[in-house]
Amino acid sequence: MPSSKTPRLWSPIANAVAPPWYYRAAIGTLKPLYRLQVHKRSSQRDNYRDEVAERFGSAYRQPSASVANEAEQADTQKSFANAPILWCHAVSLGETNTVAPVLDALLQAGYRIWLTNTTQTGHARTQKRFAEALASGQMQHSYVPVDAPAVIKRFLKYVKPAAALFVETELWANTLYLLNKQQIPSILVNGRLSEASFTRYQKIAKVSASMMHNLTCIIAQDESSAARFIDLGADKDKVTIGRSLKWVINGHTKPSLPESIQTQFATIDRPIWVAASTHEGEEQIALDWHQQLLQQAESADALLILVPRHPERFDAAAQMVQASGLSVARRSLQEPIQPSTQVYLADTMGELMAWYQLADVALVGGSLVNIGGHNPVEPASVGTPILMGSYTYSCQEVVDELADVGALQQADAATHARADYATAAEQLYPQLFTWLTIPEQAKAAGAAGTTLTDKRQSVLTDQLAVIDSVLATHSAITPLNIPALLAIQNEQGAL
Repeated sequence: MPSSKTPRLWSPIANAVAPPWYYRAAIGTLKPLYRLQVHKRSSQRDNYRDEVAERFGSAYRQPSASVANEAEQADTQKSFANAPILWCHAVSLGETNTVAPVLDALLQAGYRIWLTNTTQTGHARTQKRFAEALASGQMQHSYVPVDAPAVIKRFLKYVKPAAALFVETELWANTLYLLNKQQIPSILVNGRLSEASFTRYQKIAKVSASMMHNLTCIIAQDESSAARFIDLGADKDKVTIGRSLKWVINGHTKPSLPESIQTQFATIDRPIWVAASTHEGEEQIALDWHQQLLQQAESADALLILVPRHPERFDAAAQMVQASGLSVARRSLQEPIQPSTQVYLADTMGELMAWYQLADVALVGGSLVNIGGHNPVEPASVGTPILMGSYTYSCQEVVDELADVGALQQADAATHARADYATAAEQLYPQLFTWLTIPEQAKAAGAAGTTLTDKRQSVLTDQLAVIDSVLATHSAITPLNIPALLAIQNEQGAL
């Protein structure tokens, strides 16, 4: 099994192996259909032409600057003119959040970053999370190019990356082949390969083998993922174990509450729980649980903060709350929380950590339905005990560790057999009630999560060390001063 420590200096890039002909033929056939799909999906927005152009490598938007800071931006861009560019691809919002601490460190070290996303939610998160780097010109941003050779060649010629980072499991055979062919190292950061994904990759064994060959390095989250990457054809020397970067999202620094939220909740003395990053099917479960809480004398004044994962579902969630007969106030409409308010719909973006911090208990969504579970480290880092359903394959190692110390309660896997999710409700509701009505137990569970999160902060150092070793082998780049970078980030609250 590959070592969890930084391996030897990485070998020069091996000869590139092209994906099989049928994969290339399939991409060529599907490319015009995908263009049509992108056009239809994005044509209702003003920037749809930009999105289509970026996905097909025909044009890229330049960083925008206000008149006031144009001169400053020009000076900043000049100072980065000779800095190496690292291309990082993060599929969506979750992957962007996961890799953010790594990119913070690389930006601090003086690299330029070109960050691509697949989804519109990921694209929006990048614009907000890295606003300062984007404004300075040290970072640029686009939608990911489609995995067609002509498009990828245009993208690489335009960006000229010194290396490429891919987050978790987003791999494309043509892209990896052309990177290797052009002697550009590629690193899979925070690599995760579930049993289900492994089975899918096995069905295209030759395609998977070419990708494993063309990757320079794989930093796996856990031993199971590492073993599966090797079984797909990755050389053992390419694979190392670095634990999950989900541990370092928001790190151990407790964020400050936005003033408007602090004012809104300053006088509220009620049991509060949050159903966060919920998907279709999960809001109704949360509302059912909340109605049960309101029927109990000990929790009759409880307040539910409901946070749907995707903004396009905000209005549907509001209608669902109203249909349930519960009194609702909406964050987007700046509606105040009255004593009679039973549900607060947090229908805004970028404020999830505030809701976790305010809550006495957190239900982390994407886990009661078959999504894979969102990151439980976020509530753990601010001392909030956690409930999750049985669908947690995207963060299972993290879930298991938090459950082992008592910071997280998970529904049993038997839930999968029940389409109505009744088993999940039966298993998790009693714990929700207990934590809301016995604050001492909730605080002890939350403290256990925070302690474990603090212990796992070395994950960032470990993954940066591997990235550094690959970059040092393949280019004349000054090694990262990792301890100094992390110290700066902690001072700035970046972690």
